[in-house]
Amino acid sequence: MPAKKKVLVAGATGLVGRAAMKHFAAEPGCEVLALSRRKPDETFGVRWLPLDLTDQAACTALAPEFAGVTHLIYAALYEQPTLVAGWREQEQIQTNEVMLKNLFEPLNQAASGLRHVALLQGTKAYGVHVRPLTVPARENRSEMHEQPNFYWNQERYLRAEQGQQQSKGRWSWTILRPVLIVGCSTGSAMNVVPALGVYAAMMRQAGKKTLDYPGGVGRVAQAVDADLLARAIAWSGEAAAARNEIFNVTNGDVFVWPNVWPAIAEALGFAAGEHVPLSLDKEIRPREAEWAEIRREHGLSSGTLKEFVGLSFEYADYTMGYGRDAPGPPALVSTVKLMQAGFHEVMDTEAMFAKAVAELQARRLLPPR
Repeated sequence: MPAKKKVLVAGATGLVGRAAMKHFAAEPGCEVLALSRRKPDETFGVRWLPLDLTDQAACTALAPEFAGVTHLIYAALYEQPTLVAGWREQEQIQTNEVMLKNLFEPLNQAASGLRHVALLQGTKAYGVHVRPLTVPARENRSEMHEQPNFYWNQERYLRAEQGQQQSKGRWSWTILRPVLIVGCSTGSAMNVVPALGVYAAMMRQAGKKTLDYPGGVGRVAQAVDADLLARAIAWSGEAAAARNEIFNVTNGDVFVWPNVWPAIAEALGFAAGEHVPLSLDKEIRPREAEWAEIRREHGLSSGTLKEFVGLSFEYADYTMGYGRDAPGPPALVSTVKLMQAGFHEVMDTEAMFAKAVAELQARRLLPPR
């Protein structure tokens, strides 16, 4: 008999997609189909198929595989090589809109039992990349009419599709807005842990005994563990209170980068050093030859810096406030709505960083402590 629950994970190589794939692979009676352009380093036993979501014909041709899908986790993301600057570009916005449409149109026709769609947004919904947040940012305070963003294109598309007669009442959606996501992944556009792990490895290779903090003056912020986010996604697919709703998702605490730096340094095998600003994107990203030597010495399987870290050197500079010499405005969102709806999981952010570092070390993607 076919599985009662069949989950389709789009964007399986990203931070969210990998965590979702791992979570649902462990769920009894759940069949999982994962899609991405490149094969994930680890599939957790689920079925993976290669797919470029910008290729409409390829998505349509895969329609027979979508029969029986009950839940879609849409975690696919296109970013431009100029990561932060690209967030405002029409090409980035339009490509992400097209990718969702290319997948969802054949899925919606082939999967007559589709019950739920989980869509990921983030704090750019509140304009965090262009202005200080209204603290705390709440789900009813988005910047939909002020700042162009692919979030709105995708959301409008899903709402319109749900409103069609043949879809009405058949499936619901939930939009989740995580803050800074931290976990285990390779080649991601926005995962600070590989970037910081490479930085630490190069400092050790240079004979450093302490690990200096390379960012700017800290601001009060929040993060979320990728595995906790995956559990929130799973909850949203079953909870009546999550149907057609939007939720912020965090660990439940707040942090400032300089204050959590000692815990990060400890996880990487160092004592915390001084505040010595350093652009990881400009100073560490070009050092492929040095990284190749470290990989050989420790027998790492992490690939080149481009393959392992992706665009995350630039993202680390951005989120850690490199170049900032005064505290930035706090970036805090409210999770009251999520808790009132029934999801109550929390995690200590320092423990989250240690967990992510340990997983990358255990998988021989980073040198041991």
